[in-house]
Amino acid sequence: MHVGMATIFQNTGRQLTDRQVYLNELALADMAEPLGFESIWSVEHHFTDYTMCPDVVQFLSYMAGRTKDVRLGSMVVVLPWHDPMRVAEQVSMLDQLSGGRMILGLGRGAGKVEFDGFRLDMGESRERFVAYAEALLNGLETGLMEHNDKFYRQPPAAIRPAPFKSFRGRTYAAAVSPESSRIMAKLGVGLLIIPQKPWREVEKELAEYNRLYREINGTDAPQPISAGWTFVDESPERAREMALKYIGGYYRTVLAHYQFAGEHIKNTKGYEYYAKMNEKLHSYGEEKAIEFFAELQVYGTPDQVHEKIMAIHRRTKNSAYVGVFSYAGMAHEEAVRNMRLFAKTVMPELKKFDAGAAIDRAGMLPDHRYAHAAE
Repeated sequence: MHVGMATIFQNTGRQLTDRQVYLNELALADMAEPLGFESIWSVEHHFTDYTMCPDVVQFLSYMAGRTKDVRLGSMVVVLPWHDPMRVAEQVSMLDQLSGGRMILGLGRGAGKVEFDGFRLDMGESRERFVAYAEALLNGLETGLMEHNDKFYRQPPAAIRPAPFKSFRGRTYAAAVSPESSRIMAKLGVGLLIIPQKPWREVEKELAEYNRLYREINGTDAPQPISAGWTFVDESPERAREMALKYIGGYYRTVLAHYQFAGEHIKNTKGYEYYAKMNEKLHSYGEEKAIEFFAELQVYGTPDQVHEKIMAIHRRTKNSAYVGVFSYAGMAHEEAVRNMRLFAKTVMPELKKFDAGAAIDRAGMLPDHRYAHAAE
């Protein structure tokens, strides 16, 4: 199994300056390759303390220059907030700088504060995502960006530097709702699973996604990548105590940032599934929701953590696990200990396990694809 780590630059409660948060999180990212992690990831968010990486490709470009072999993953680039032409250029440039190490993760976003900040209609996000994703994925294959519909008009323009490897087979997307899973099958991309709903629902939706993917694309879907908020400790009692404190604390920040309990989510087109989450929150209460989220994540002793990740594989057939080791105001020293213990005790066993295909199956593109762009 491929094992990666993600750093999210969260400043819960503003206990530290943003500068200190960056110093701490960059230190964790620097630890990744020496400890044996095979990929480094980050997330894109804006305007709040929830996470503070507004440009994930810029962060990954920085890490490309500080590493040799690790893959560099976006979890995710939120397409509706960007000009697809600029994303294509940034992604192709990062791939050139890193020697083809990028894993491209895409998403459509769900934070009202972010859509408002970018002056965008959240109710258009699904259609806008599809238009942008189609243009981007086609552009990265052909070297030429060209699109014309209601949401995106791009006259033919060459991507420079030109992509030299296909992004088919190394592009994934976050899909929380069943509708999004169907869209990702049609786009021909793999799934990035962030545990936040019952595993039986995930299994059911994965089965439908896999069926649609085969029907539409004529091949099996890429195995998914699963990410998880991770806490490992030699003491099972301390592991649970700290998981409820920090993983639970992280989910409090999720609820605050996304405003899932707010009235707006009920009336926003394309977020019908989130409206159901809204109903459950009001029905069960915030504390029950927080405890439920924590139990979906990966915490415990090294043996327990290993078994939980293997249980995720049995349900999803994921070929990679990406752990988040620092969140919700956790002390930096605790995060370092957490990550080191995982690398020492859990990761070696995961790497021994044959989980299936590699997460980067891209081949080199023939040069003739870009001949027209060079003329």
